[in-house]
Amino acid sequence: MGVSPSRDREPSQIRVEIGELVLDGFRADPERVSAAFEQELTRLVRQHGVPLAAGGPLALDALSGLPPLPAGLSARRLGQELARAVHEGLSGHGEVSR
Repeated sequence: MGVSPSRDREPSQIRVEIGELVLDGFRADPERVSAAFEQELTRLVRQHGVPLAAGGPLALDALSGLPPLPAGLSARRLGQELARAVHEGLSGHGEVSR
């Protein structure tokens, strides 16, 4: 993941790359999960920013220690919950590998 600030120190570009995401116990359409994830993460970043990037550009290899998600969620709900978990990690919660 990478974050680059603009002149006014607000992030101007956020790139999230997920190599592989394995969801055991979920029966959801991956494309719908991805679309809901992107929409919710965009909303959260616009509304709350990315606190870990407040000091300047940032590249993260991994976010771990995030909360588990309940099985049985719809694709939309699963994408939203994944985005919330990632945003929590970008907000300084969880373990970060740089």
